[in-house]
Amino acid sequence: MDLHASLGEALLGSASDAIVATDRDGRITFWNPGAERVFGFAAKEAVGRSLDLIIPENLRARHWAGFGEVMETGVSRYGHGDLLSVPGLTRDGHRISVEFTIVMLRDADQHVVGTVAVMRDVSRRFEEIRALKRQLAQVGQAGSGS
Repeated sequence: MDLHASLGEALLGSASDAIVATDRDGRITFWNPGAERVFGFAAKEAVGRSLDLIIPENLRARHWAGFGEVMETGVSRYGHGDLLSVPGLTRDGHRISVEFTIVMLRDADQHVVGTVAVMRDVSRRFEEIRALKRQLAQVGQAGSGS
């Protein structure tokens, strides 16, 4: 048994983090069980469709501008451990908060042919931080009024 192949299968088949691969045009080519759990779409519903499937409409222009630049340059500032935090869209239309990193997929000549994003739903943490900030603001207002 090839340990590396087993490791790859275990990671890609995981239901914890969403792993989504695309081609150069932003069409989904791989959708793991984690993506099914996070976004609510089965793989057969997502593969072959545009990333617009999970991008809120008001953010699509900015996304595609950045995606196009990454396809042209082969460089993403979110590929070396830096996390990008963005809203995502679920199958039922709810917005969630997602953090992710990107890995470039390259051909034998090192030309970018697509991306792989590893995503995590951080909605609960985002809401907790927002609630704490509201509480701190209220405490600050109460303290300055005395």
